[in-house]
Amino acid sequence: MNESTRGDTGPDGELASVMAEVADRLRRRGIVLAGRETSDQMANLLDSVERFERAVEAHGGDLMVDTRPAREPDDPDFVLPVRGSHESVASYLGRIDEATARLRRRHPA
Repeated sequence: MNESTRGDTGPDGELASVMAEVADRLRRRGIVLAGRETSDQMANLLDSVERFERAVEAHGGDLMVDTRPAREPDDPDFVLPVRGSHESVASYLGRIDEATARLRRRHPA
């Protein structure tokens, strides 16, 4: 398949396509995006969320049960923190990383 059949307009089109996919993956996990996030910020968010999810699974959590809008998670530590409506990406990344570290401390593998 060449670029003309994909509808891409070169590197910019490819980047936009990848960013749209990453944004979709984050939104499906309940992450609120402001629409001003850079590609690096979105990649960092996805990496951080995936690290958190791996830690949850490694400690016996079930992402289907422990993902928002879960009303009764197995353990509140297994639920990804919610991003505040005006929270910066850097601040939110820090809170996800703190939650991951807290999970690992409280629930040794």
